[in-house]
Amino acid sequence: MRFAASILSLAAGLSLAAGTLPASARGITVAVGSSFTTLDPYQATDLLSRSVAKSFYEGLYAFDKDLKPVPQLAKSHEVSPDGLSWTFTLQEGVRFHDGTEFNADAVKLNFDRVLNPENHLSRYSLLKFIDKVEVLGPYKVRFDLKSPMPSFLQRLANGTAQMICPSTLKKYDGRGIAFNPCGTGPYTLKDYNPSERLVVVKNPNYRVAGLPKLDSITWVPVTENATRAAMLRTGEADFIHPMPVEQVKEMKADPNLNIHIVPSIMMRYLSINCMQKPFDDVRVRQAVSYAINREALCKVAYNGFAQPATGVIPPQIPGAASFGVPVYNPQKARELLKEAGYPNGFTTRLWSGYNNSTANKVIQFIQQQLNQVGIRTETRILEAGQRVTLVEANKEPKNAPNRLYYIGWSNSTVEADWGMRPIFDSREMPPKLSNEGYYSNPKVDELFDKAIAEVDEKKRNELYREVQMILWKEVPVAFLVYEDNTAASNKHLRNFNPLPDTGFEFYSAEWVD
Repeated sequence: MRFAASILSLAAGLSLAAGTLPASARGITVAVGSSFTTLDPYQATDLLSRSVAKSFYEGLYAFDKDLKPVPQLAKSHEVSPDGLSWTFTLQEGVRFHDGTEFNADAVKLNFDRVLNPENHLSRYSLLKFIDKVEVLGPYKVRFDLKSPMPSFLQRLANGTAQMICPSTLKKYDGRGIAFNPCGTGPYTLKDYNPSERLVVVKNPNYRVAGLPKLDSITWVPVTENATRAAMLRTGEADFIHPMPVEQVKEMKADPNLNIHIVPSIMMRYLSINCMQKPFDDVRVRQAVSYAINREALCKVAYNGFAQPATGVIPPQIPGAASFGVPVYNPQKARELLKEAGYPNGFTTRLWSGYNNSTANKVIQFIQQQLNQVGIRTETRILEAGQRVTLVEANKEPKNAPNRLYYIGWSNSTVEADWGMRPIFDSREMPPKLSNEGYYSNPKVDELFDKAIAEVDEKKRNELYREVQMILWKEVPVAFLVYEDNTAASNKHLRNFNPLPDTGFEFYSAEWVD
């Protein structure tokens, strides 16, 4: 209760200070379920931080509400017959927040930064298939690829390849860039504290006439579900994400609120440290999976706003294979543990990468399920900063402290490779990417490399299906659920929408009295 009271007090203060202005001024407050990790889109591994960064940044392409790539700072593109060269014509007359012109030189500078492995940017792997970037004219730039990439536009649109002011890139190191956003976007920074608030105000010189329609947005991290809901009802917040699913019925009955529920491509899973005993034994990993009742998990922790996972990647992703809901069989789990040499079970760590109320329910549920088969767990809920320090930034795989780790992956490029490679490629272990279970299978790595360069869609999907069959059998993670993306808003707030990737879009958001 002390934490909830402090957040409500903070939000009330922000309403007066910089965030929620009177409705006529169209300033709003948005309460989100986690803290921000960084405002540098080339470093942000979490979708929340990249979604919020849309306040400042734009890329050559962006996703529309249906997750289709559409031009943003680019006007058009051409592709060479061999698929190795992509030439983009850029928008003219666009200005960065510092007043300098957006042009091809700025594009090259941004991509040269991320493509330099010595910069150790976490999103390097997303774009490393680019060989070089060449300026062909003030508003024309060519990307030469190492191999064909059919999903290149999706990679550009996912919120990573955003255009940062050249002056910022030249002035600041990585930490400075993370705290001093400067782009071409509709808002500019007013105030920022990663664990407390992010206040942005209208960019008066934005390139699109009439946008943005809001004067300001105050983003407030609020991990407690009940507190977010209370803020919405009292008017201290105008949009909350995620919506407390246990309060859907009550909130739907409120005429002052709008409820948003979108089937998502978010996979929630239990990462298993395959490098550490006893989880280096596939039988133990299989036992963990058999011990968890997915249908019950959806009801107990997600209040029905999730579906049991039926594959490695969600069914909306091209090339996804379905294997059915993982079988719940505690007896089989105990047999496998006995066979692996653990007839009395064992004790291990169970961590959550999120500290919101729903994650707490998930961890409690999994702890109870595992305990029934003899796997006793010591639980820990990590805040965003702890998650980065303990798991995402770990440089020594053998010393990684995580064992069982509840986390999620939203396939932000809407294609099979990025739905699996960051989690299961042995070359993408922290601090590079998100293979936080330290899974290593040379065959899987080989298939990833073959598939990503395969231009024939049918052959490419066959390769990805082989990968999925291996992963489903070897259980490097316990695949849990596909979680719906939920949000709620004041009825006067329009065009602020949750997306299937569990982010949100607010480009045309407005307040209508």
